[in-house]
Amino acid sequence: MRTTTASAVLFGIAALLHGAGASAQSLSCGGMLSGVGDSKYSVVQKCGEPMSKEFVCVPRPQVAWVLSPYPGGPAQQVITQQCVPMEDWVYHRGQGNFLGIVRFYNGAVESVRDGERVR
Repeated sequence: MRTTTASAVLFGIAALLHGAGASAQSLSCGGMLSGVGDSKYSVVQKCGEPMSKEFVCVPRPQVAWVLSPYPGGPAQQVITQQCVPMEDWVYHRGQGNFLGIVRFYNGAVESVRDGERVR
């Protein structure tokens, strides 16, 4: 029963994370779009070098097993937060527009989102 409950919780967390990514945007650069799955090379070819790059640690849920302190006791599933290293590139989209923030995971675009409005 515990495994079913832990699996249901993990499924719920995964659904929330997937839902957050479902609103992913594309970064328009001179008529070309860069989006989820594009490589760093592809983004640079389409959009040029970003105005800044920053390495970030993004907490993501991970399933771990904890052994019972009692001999013969069952292991238990726990959900922990693990740091997943990613890289954010910031693009200036012009005066009056929002900054474009492209997040990379393992060398590919994981998400594109808006940053602050440039005044």
